[in-house]
Amino acid sequence: QVQLVESGGGSVQAGDSLRLSCAASGGTLSSYAMGWFRQAPGKDREFVARVSRIGDNTRYADSVKGRFTISRDNARNTVYLQMNTLKPEDTTVYSCAASRAYTIVLRPTEYDYWGQGTQVTVSS
Repeated sequence: QVQLVESGGGSVQAGDSLRLSCAASGGTLSSYAMGWFRQAPGKDREFVARVSRIGDNTRYADSVKGRFTISRDNARNTVYLQMNTLKPEDTTVYSCAASRAYTIVLRPTEYDYWGQGTQVTVSS
């Protein structure tokens, strides 16, 4: 069973950048497709980005397309989310997740393991 730990969140101004990291242990990261999700209080978990096992296929939510980039370094067992041109509406908790599915999975229910999340706050 893989354990996931996010880091890199913080408080920034609108237009700034952050890079989130998701470190995996207890398993081989290359065995999983990886995703980033975010969830604001009282709202459903929202898909942000997804990357295939070897990093050759990515998908993004329309709200972050062109601003966020997901990548992975399987040798380091780490997945990243580079977030540029941040907006106040990006403020929430971001979580990474691992999926054993081989199809393109975008729904939270299709992911098997989750990290605890890291808070991102963007001020205007």
